Amino acid sequence: MIMSGRLRRRRSLGGGWWEAAPLSPVVLTLLITCLAFSTPREIAVSRLLPAAPALAAAMWPVLPTILLGTFCLLVMIGLSFVYTDLGTQYTAAAIVAVTLAAAYASHVRLQREEALFHIRLVADAAQKVLLRPLPRRMDDVEIESLYLAAQQQARIGGDFYEAAATRYGVRLLIGDVRGKGLSAVGAASAVTSCFREAAYDEPDLRGVVHRLEISINRHSAAYPAQDMPERFATALIAEIPHGGGHVRLLNCGHPPPLLAHHGKIRVLDPTTPSPPLHLAALMGDHYFVDTVAFTPGDQLLLYTDGVSETRDRTGEFFPLTDWMRRQGAKPPRELLDRLHRDLLHHSGGRLGDDIAALAVRCPNTQAPEYPAQRLDPPDRP
Repeated sequence: MIMSGRLRRRRSLGGGWWEAAPLSPVVLTLLITCLAFSTPREIAVSRLLPAAPALAAAMWPVLPTILLGTFCLLVMIGLSFVYTDLGTQYTAAAIVAVTLAAAYASHVRLQREEALFHIRLVADAAQKVLLRPLPRRMDDVEIESLYLAAQQQARIGGDFYEAAATRYGVRLLIGDVRGKGLSAVGAASAVTSCFREAAYDEPDLRGVVHRLEISINRHSAAYPAQDMPERFATALIAEIPHGGGHVRLLNCGHPPPLLAHHGKIRVLDPTTPSPPLHLAALMGDHYFVDTVAFTPGDQLLLYTDGVSETRDRTGEFFPLTDWMRRQGAKPPRELLDRLHRDLLHHSGGRLGDDIAALAVRCPNTQAPEYPAQRLDPPDRP
């Protein structure tokens, strides 16, 4: 599910005045015509007739705009038989001039709308490459995704996620590139593309994150920018082995996921922090994996900081942990739909940052529980 926050909110409200807007030039024309015939000549309401084709240019094609202008001209001619000294020639000339200008404006508008449509098609194709739709089930693990763009015109941004069913189990990735614009999109694409290969090749999560580190370093070197020293990405990699029972987490400076277990919510903070991507040279390339019990019926919520840092009008953050506690044992799709709705309600429909989230539910197969533990990295020469 990938959609602009404002656009989705508008659609969720149902029909509105904007659905009747294309009829407004007709309504305006009829209103002016009725007033022109029913009011004294001194008021000269007919002088407002050029406004109708001008309004039509904003929403109608060229031919209907010209036809409406022609109708206004005929109305003005008809008025001349009722009021002989109405100054018909001046108003008629204004109607003709405005209609011609409106027809040209309508033509230009349609050309720009067509160009924008093709640009959005390209953006949608790029979005599907970067954030391709995830299957709803991998190795009996239920997975649902959510992506909300902060701006209506946006299609993709610096937030990213991915999932892969490998011989080591289901591996998940979610992250956020610092910054905005095409540079953030490029870095996010480099990380996700690398993950799609490394997730299948590397037997250990540390090997996967080392590959991601190399990928973002190469991308930053190939596309240098003024903010190069500050360009980095937070990321979280999760691995659910076949049959469930536990989940391995490698957190590279990312917001901690939430685990719902029998109605209780646990914040899975990393035992030892690992450096964000592209900062290993400054902070050291030591990565730590935590293992947490993940039993049948448990649900894991992975998210970017756009979720937890969504503010209301008073500046208060969205209470994600408390919100998760109130949701109960809802299926992943319903959980994310409610999260979507409540985030828009909390922010008043104006998201300050892109939002990405993954909801994962453990398969309903019996497997032994694993105590929480930390897997230390192997000694490096």
